[in-house]
Amino acid sequence: MSESIGEVSREFFSEVVLPLLECEMPEVAARTAFGIFGLGSEAYGLDDELSRDHHWGLRVDALMPADLFAAKRDALLELISRRVPATYRGHALRAGHLKGAGVAPDSLPAFLTRTIGIDHPPETYTEWLMAPEEDIVHVTNGSVWHDPDGRFTAVRNVFRSHYPEPVRLRRIAHWCRYFSGMGTYALKRAILRNNGFYATTRFAVAIRLGVQLAFLLDRVYFPYDKWLVSAFTRLPRLYAPLGPLVDEAVQLNTSWDRKLEILDRMADILDETMVADGIIRPHAKFVGTDTSGYRLLEHAYAELIQAVPEEIKTVVPVWDQIYLEQFHSRYVDSMPLDQWDAILGLHVE
Repeated sequence: MSESIGEVSREFFSEVVLPLLECEMPEVAARTAFGIFGLGSEAYGLDDELSRDHHWGLRVDALMPADLFAAKRDALLELISRRVPATYRGHALRAGHLKGAGVAPDSLPAFLTRTIGIDHPPETYTEWLMAPEEDIVHVTNGSVWHDPDGRFTAVRNVFRSHYPEPVRLRRIAHWCRYFSGMGTYALKRAILRNNGFYATTRFAVAIRLGVQLAFLLDRVYFPYDKWLVSAFTRLPRLYAPLGPLVDEAVQLNTSWDRKLEILDRMADILDETMVADGIIRPHAKFVGTDTSGYRLLEHAYAELIQAVPEEIKTVVPVWDQIYLEQFHSRYVDSMPLDQWDAILGLHVE
């Protein structure tokens, strides 16, 4: 099997970049975390031939304390451009990643702010709830090869312990509410009204939230949608009972009535798991109604909301990449339009 770009990048760092920095910029070598992490399919180990049409190549991510980044970033980029070869073992240096070529320096506080919205690991339940789950993965994914002062590793270790339990329960409550109230209940009404547009959008919301709820119950952070299915197959408990249901539900030839039946069965499995885990109390078997459907998980939502600490009862968890989008907007704003078009693969006829 051929080596992955991550493996080649690590060898490039060890053989070329690190010796150069230890000789020419020892403070950078001593205070910077290096590895592959953050955005990109290669940071998940999921890159394939379809990943390689933009932002792909040898890659070394580098996170520095803010003071070191401000003082040494330009000198580091200049040294890399002057002393590092343009290719290594047949692979080109990745271009366009944080304006670096191969080596992409960033400050640790800026990286955290761009992903979780704050420049430090969460310290309160509210800070935990305001961090988008799909961007926590960008802090914990990939590999750190070299971190002498341990700052970034310490941050990763905070997140790798998963959520504090009150935070996890508040997030589970939210997903229960949205899977049921904004998903299956709304899908039932759309089917009754023969509203294909609304049925399509509500089904998509429900199936996504049901899968994401499985991650929360298995104590695994979920990535954003692009990699959700690949990560779903790795869940330790809930992929086995849910995977075949999801596979059937998303087929275009599966009828709307059958899709709703599958979502209701998913609700049973998720509810049974919460009872078995002691997250909610055992309860009588419920049935739905002909007009509202089977709103089972909203029972769990109410029980959980009533149980979590007062300070977070009304804190709505963030579950979209709002901080990354703020950064991305500035990134695109700074780029010539023809360069952006090239990244998009848009070519003049």
